[in-house]
Amino acid sequence: MAAQMFEGTQHAAVYLKYRFAPGKELKDTILNYLQEKAPSCTQLAVDVGCGSGQGTAFLAERFTKVVGTDISHAQIQEATAAPSPPNISYLVCPAEELPFEDASVDFLASFTAAHWFDIGKFMNEAKRVLRPGGCVAISTYTTDMSLHYGDCSEKLTQIFREAWDQLLKYSHSRVKHVLEDYKEIFEALPFPDKKRITNIYDKIPMTVAGVAGYLESASPYQVFMKSDPEAAKTLLPGMEKRLLETMGAPSRDTLLEFWVRNDAWGNRRCSDRGEKRKEPSPTAT
Repeated sequence: MAAQMFEGTQHAAVYLKYRFAPGKELKDTILNYLQEKAPSCTQLAVDVGCGSGQGTAFLAERFTKVVGTDISHAQIQEATAAPSPPNISYLVCPAEELPFEDASVDFLASFTAAHWFDIGKFMNEAKRVLRPGGCVAISTYTTDMSLHYGDCSEKLTQIFREAWDQLLKYSHSRVKHVLEDYKEIFEALPFPDKKRITNIYDKIPMTVAGVAGYLESASPYQVFMKSDPEAAKTLLPGMEKRLLETMGAPSRDTLLEFWVRNDAWGNRRCSDRGEKRKEPSPTAT
């Protein structure tokens, strides 16, 4: 069954503020894949497990309609309240029960969310809703992350990873999919035409406060807060202090570069001339 880890309103607000959107290299990779495999599919895209909309927005540049879905009411509330292009809307629903007609969706996307789904049921939904010739793209950023600033990047990365390793002790069992590079999820993709693209590196400008905020937005930190609130409250300020001392910077608003490796998997449903396209359900517009 699916896992629900992002339900709290405070957590959703932190997620919106600090969780970074897909970087340029990942976005270009996905758009190039679509141009290669499905250049005429431009009507309806669905971002499944959209959170507060970090990955949803850039799809609006290509598709006539974009719908972000998430099982968390709090996340969708944040996404709906944030500014977005007029062709984007959001729905609360499970990834395994998408409110779209059969063969009505051009593109199904999921950005660092698929490991929370019931994989078998989600893949069945992908087969049901995707139009012939349409595509699925699933991506995740990996734990290959590093911080870069001046000549102290190696030390900064070590400090960051020490904090991250502390949080991983509190991670849900589903995080194993991320640690295993989504191998099981890739194998479960339902159509024969599969493509795996690895080692997509993005360099994301981020403040020191943003680095701490990213870790706060992660699900293991929320578990840590419930399990050992006193230790959790000191972990991120302590990391920030060490980062600033190493950088010789006075302010937590100091910019550095956050490097992250992404992996992506594409899957195209073969065209079927005998199967006519259906228009999107009214609930999906």
